[in-house]
Amino acid sequence: MTVIVTDRGFVPDDWTTPFTSLAEARADTAALDLPSDTDPASLGGRLDDVAMIRVAFPSFADGRGFTIARQLRLMGYRGRLRAAGHVIADQYAMARRAGFDEVEISDDLAARQPEDQWRFRADWQDHDYQARLRG
Repeated sequence: MTVIVTDRGFVPDDWTTPFTSLAEARADTAALDLPSDTDPASLGGRLDDVAMIRVAFPSFADGRGFTIARQLRLMGYRGRLRAAGHVIADQYAMARRAGFDEVEISDDLAARQPEDQWRFRADWQDHDYQARLRG
């Protein structure tokens, strides 16, 4: 099982459409699963029809997913963007600033890093380095 993390804390997963790997995607694919080594440029012209993209984080030390999210948003992707895998609570603010809407973590990780640790970082817009410099 997995847990979905948003700015509100742990929430039920309301996404019911199956995810499709990039290799198996067709023109009518609604949800894509992207590995951490995906080149976002390979999705050019295909983003308008995709409602959800889930980017894999195979390790909390692998930051390529943050770059993928940022590039997708710069390419104009407006759908739902989910980080999935080994994202830790300390990385939540970075995930949100990179463009992710939510994070999908395992039940085991949710037990080690409970909801209050994630919610503590949910004020990601107020505590970026620019806000601290201005403050």
